[in-house]
Amino acid sequence: MRGLRARAGASPRRAGPEAAVAGRPARRAILAVLALAGLGWAGLGWGSDSASAVIVHLASGPTISYLRVPRARPAAAKADKGPLTYHGGRVMSSNTNYPLYWDPGGAPLYPAGYENGIDRFFEDLAHDSGGVSNSDSLLTQYADGEGEAASYDSHFGEVLLDSDPYPANGCSVAAICLTDEQIRAEITSFVEAHKLPADLHAEYFLLTPPSVESCLEASAKACSDGTSAPGFCAYHGYISASAGTIVYADDPYVAGLSCDPGEHWPNENPSDATIAGGLAHEHSESITDPELDAWYDSKGEEVADKCRTFKEKTELGEPLGLAPDGADYNQLINGDEYSYQQMWSNSAGACEQRLAELPSITKLSPKKGAEAGGTSVTITGSGFTGVLDVHFGTLLGTGVVVVSAKTITAVAPGESKGTVEVTVTTGSGTSRPTKKDRFKYK
Repeated sequence: MRGLRARAGASPRRAGPEAAVAGRPARRAILAVLALAGLGWAGLGWGSDSASAVIVHLASGPTISYLRVPRARPAAAKADKGPLTYHGGRVMSSNTNYPLYWDPGGAPLYPAGYENGIDRFFEDLAHDSGGVSNSDSLLTQYADGEGEAASYDSHFGEVLLDSDPYPANGCSVAAICLTDEQIRAEITSFVEAHKLPADLHAEYFLLTPPSVESCLEASAKACSDGTSAPGFCAYHGYISASAGTIVYADDPYVAGLSCDPGEHWPNENPSDATIAGGLAHEHSESITDPELDAWYDSKGEEVADKCRTFKEKTELGEPLGLAPDGADYNQLINGDEYSYQQMWSNSAGACEQRLAELPSITKLSPKKGAEAGGTSVTITGSGFTGVLDVHFGTLLGTGVVVVSAKTITAVAPGESKGTVEVTVTTGSGTSRPTKKDRFKYK
């Protein structure tokens, strides 16, 4: 039995676009595969095998390109400064995301809260849709030859439950082992049976429970991280079906495995490992290269691949702050704090966390004031557009005046003797602490 359902406690879903875009034969039958893993912020203990790609020609048709599951910490890879170039295919001008839980009776159980954590991520992306404060905003610079841009137009479709039994094992490196051919067949059947969108406005994320693994083919040359032949963490691809084009990703359970970056926030749940360990990456690459003939560089790397550098600065960027559990985070989406890799920006020629500039403080004048408060302070820096507030330590400044994108004035509140950090918050986030933002009460 299969169905579409809203989970208990979840917010209402927005249905996907009704207008379908007719499918067309792919210009090259390629399925992009990601093996996400690398070096996180200090102390996370991520590692990786070589970053070189492995090419596999599957008996079922597609040519597979993937990066290996991490095994040993390598020397940090150099960031490739070459741009993504356009190869004539289409992008997703809007995206409705459907989590698809393949959960037959008697199957291994998802951990408590796992499904709600995944749903929450897609809900958060939809809530901030059209904004500039997370990595989805970087995708908007990529357009196609049909005049469509990869707009940050994100929606959360229905939660999908597939309770069909798993087919007989197509591979032999796990107790339950599915091949990509079996996965594509099941997703196609499910989408067509429920008359779900089959176009470049929808993507289906297959999320299997622990111990349900997958391989690209029966020979088990490349399989998910939990198998005896680990090769990938997640992958994305497309299916040319009778109803149109079905964009999909396979996101096996990776918590506690090599693909798990170790930080489980904001859900404090294994769902965070899936998000950071593959799902966010696949989501971005599907939008900019859904049929694998749109945006990639001279090495065949897509918008997320280029930022798997194994260097903290380029891989994740500067932390925005600490989550309540003490973990670093670099993405703030609908007020929820996430940690996952940056995406490539052609306009910047670098990996970035978001399109918008975070506010930054370079000077305070004066740097000292009375305990009673009332000192007018000129704050110099950048990114002072759409200022929401100014804090002196934990206290709000008053009388905030935005003189320009580089200058603000604010009145210091009363505070006991000591030094505090001054921070500026805009819609893009809060300025990071520096030696230049310290104000001393005397």
